[in-house]
Amino acid sequence: MEAAGDQHIFRSEYPAVPVPDNVTLPEFVLQDAELYAEKVAFVDAFTGKSYTYSDVVRDTRRFAKALRSLGLRKKHVVVVMLPNVAEYGIVALGIMAAGGVFSGINPASHPSEIKKQVEAADAKLIVTDDVNYEKVKPLQLPVIVLSDASAAHLEGPINFHDLLTAADRATTSLLPDHHVSQDDLCALPFSSGTTGTSKGVMLSHANVVANLCSTLFSVGPELIGQVTTLGLIPFFHIYGITGICCATLRNKGKVVVMGRYDLRTFLNALIAHEVTFAPVVPPIILALVKNPIVEEFDLKRLKLAAVMTAAAPLAPELLTAFESKFPGVQVQEAYGLTEHSCITLSHGNPAKGQRIAKKNSVGFILPNLEVKFIDPETGVSLPKNTHGEICVRSKCVMMGYFNNEDETTRTIDKEGWLHTGDIGYIDDDGDIFIVDRIKELIKYKGFQVAPAELEAILLTHPSVDDAAVVPLPDEEAGEVPAAWVVKVKGGKESEEDMVKFVASNVAHYKKVRVVQFVESIPKSPSGKIMRRLIKDQMLQRIRSSKPN
Repeated sequence: MEAAGDQHIFRSEYPAVPVPDNVTLPEFVLQDAELYAEKVAFVDAFTGKSYTYSDVVRDTRRFAKALRSLGLRKKHVVVVMLPNVAEYGIVALGIMAAGGVFSGINPASHPSEIKKQVEAADAKLIVTDDVNYEKVKPLQLPVIVLSDASAAHLEGPINFHDLLTAADRATTSLLPDHHVSQDDLCALPFSSGTTGTSKGVMLSHANVVANLCSTLFSVGPELIGQVTTLGLIPFFHIYGITGICCATLRNKGKVVVMGRYDLRTFLNALIAHEVTFAPVVPPIILALVKNPIVEEFDLKRLKLAAVMTAAAPLAPELLTAFESKFPGVQVQEAYGLTEHSCITLSHGNPAKGQRIAKKNSVGFILPNLEVKFIDPETGVSLPKNTHGEICVRSKCVMMGYFNNEDETTRTIDKEGWLHTGDIGYIDDDGDIFIVDRIKELIKYKGFQVAPAELEAILLTHPSVDDAAVVPLPDEEAGEVPAAWVVKVKGGKESEEDMVKFVASNVAHYKKVRVVQFVESIPKSPSGKIMRRLIKDQMLQRIRSSKPN
């Protein structure tokens, strides 16, 4: 639905939904949990370890109390470096309930990346497991270790389970008042945004509650307590913590937690736990379509009703092949942003009389949201069926980037519009399509990789004079980072040496997969790297080097 006036502003075709203004995120998602006390909220797909709603409520309170007794105060950031585990939701909600700020990080991160985020967030505490403890030990912050075994063999950290037990004995009368309001920060995920390197995204309780109200508008009372969701997408990612953990808790469903991916375990989990909703990334769709392992399983036993891809674009051919192999499973493509608290556009629920957005669309505008498409050069808003930068305005828009006013001003304008850096259009039916990215992020298996970060690392090599990193298409990963490198005179290193150099400084998903040496990096008159030209020429080189 288009608003009147000079500007082309589009709103949801569905009525606005109410958003409570007096609850925190933990209170909102655990509301009415006592009615589902014995129902399983989280179960580990590998070990079978589970937590009921009664356990989640109890341990969230215990952890919040323990954190307060350790000295955590409002606005204090806690960095959580864990794989997906059954306790993850308890850890995140406990931090928020204590007035703290949850900041997740990939446990596969390189120690230098961990140090960077911990320092950028001004973190006061770290939660990790015994496998990753050595990575954070040099940071000289208090560390809570999640381990079923006692952390006695580790010198220094506090054991999570011991801490919960101690919280039962602690008195609350000595703790200062810590009233948490909706306007307080609850999460500080790190995102590369539309430009450059990783920045802390400030999300309040109000931001995430508003997002959940919009995204869950189509879930009717008949589905409350009925949905089993696969928890494979990393919980340190905004979609994992908001779109899976918080959304499922709000609807009193069950999350089947997977800490690592392999196809057999994935299929076993879907069947054994009767998963009905599986948020995944395109490489998993590819495996389900092409990998012969799938044929080992009786797919008739699947209870899967829908899969959703949200972290990277899904190729149209792949969508068609999946629908042919799994005819009863609805495929939903969604579009979300860390800066918008999670899902921004989504598909409907035909059971409630809502239409399903078209194939290869990322959905329609959710209730309470406004969207416009602007000319990136002039800022003028554009009509339907015209490509422009997607801008969104709602209560879900972040408070800003942490300690980074310049980037905040570049991303959120004076009228409150969040500029996404993505190019798209809205058609006559209100379905939105993504066609390009202004922003230069590379999406490797759904993970964000900022070219600027990899270029900065390459430029620290003594033999590198200049460098440019671009995405190359890859059937399995979606995109892979590739680099053009200009060597200094006399530089002896090979392409493989450069690949290894970057790999030694970054997480595995950020590794440069292809390096080509060149005489110079093409740049525009204003000094911007001409990435599209580089990408085209790299692909041309690769094609011409292959035998006919």
